[in-house]
Amino acid sequence: MPPPKFSKGGLVQPEERAEIIRLARAGTGRNEIARRTKRSLRTVSRICEHEGITFDRTATAVATEAKKVDAKARRAAIAQRLYARTERLLDQLEAAESGGFKFTTSTVNGIETESLDHVPGQEEKALSGAIAQYMNQAVRLEQLDGDPGVEAARSMLGSLAEGITKLAGLDGGGDDSEEG
Repeated sequence: MPPPKFSKGGLVQPEERAEIIRLARAGTGRNEIARRTKRSLRTVSRICEHEGITFDRTATAVATEAKKVDAKARRAAIAQRLYARTERLLDQLEAAESGGFKFTTSTVNGIETESLDHVPGQEEKALSGAIAQYMNQAVRLEQLDGDPGVEAARSMLGSLAEGITKLAGLDGGGDDSEEG
């Protein structure tokens, strides 16, 4: 949300102008001058610009850099969560090898959950699609910050997506499960 404009409107009186100039020369920030004099930020800027007074933007630069660092850290945290979610989905797929894939379905008796030794085709397709999306999003977040190794990750992602596609039968094959 943009900062409020501190304007009382009307023409700036000579004594107000002198006060704005005095405060600016004393090192008071533009926003504080506007607040104290109840004049808009633009009015303060114009008066000071006309007098050749510039404001110290060091604090603004520091705040902007801090926001960038915070955003980068947040993106990294989100990417890590996406990778963790991908790992959980891969664990689900691999659980089928030991008869541990949990499959829930509606039957005439209600909702039932079975442990299967294979992943039904539609489930495989849905899980592999989710994995590909999570990986793509994680890589995109990393690309925003130019992290090293992005090319390697992109290559790994492409190989992973290709393998998942083949496993899920997305390469033109149909539902190869024995489920209906």
